[in-house]
Amino acid sequence: MEVTVYNMAGEKTGTTNLPDMVFGLPWNAALVQQVLDAERTNARANTAHAKDRSEVSGGGKKPWRQKGTGRARHGSSRSPIWIGGGVTHGPRNERVYDKKINKQARRKALLVSLSGKARDGEVVLLQDLVIPEGRTRYASGVFHALASSGVTGIGRKGGSALVALADANGESTRALRNLPYVSAAEARNLTARQVLAAKYLVFPKAALPVLERFVKSKKRL
Repeated sequence: MEVTVYNMAGEKTGTTNLPDMVFGLPWNAALVQQVLDAERTNARANTAHAKDRSEVSGGGKKPWRQKGTGRARHGSSRSPIWIGGGVTHGPRNERVYDKKINKQARRKALLVSLSGKARDGEVVLLQDLVIPEGRTRYASGVFHALASSGVTGIGRKGGSALVALADANGESTRALRNLPYVSAAEARNLTARQVLAAKYLVFPKAALPVLERFVKSKKRL
């Protein structure tokens, strides 16, 4: 698949073919949905916790004698039917929500998502991405230039962008993370969830060989 290559000034410098092994897979909605559900579930912070009758304070003494008072019998004020008592069937932080995702399924869902973005024309290829001094204003200028060159609304509300870096570039990451509708990640660490959460995927050309090595180093899909 052929895409346009831009420089940091938003100028078109040529075209290149995206590798089919990364961007040429057919769409598989069932697989992508399965992986996304599992990734969202695994990211869930299980912090909600309601105390049951064994955890609330007080209630060690029987409220009143069993017979002779004319009132209903009770053994503890920690009973769920008492104000201040334990909660019945409330959320518990012992519950495990994690779902297992096979490595092959996770990897193929990523490649399917990348392929879908490429078919929709939402992959933007840069000749290079070097942000001087890690300054956010230079990073912002790159997205303004791309938007002016025809990449509609990139880096703005409704045009969120994920920048896939070839390596762990601290300066670039620091500059990009201050932009509200832009995020950055290493190409080798991309997930289907990250890819589909953004409108545009921005790749420096140096990141493409990283993805190719990622595919070639694994078993057949």
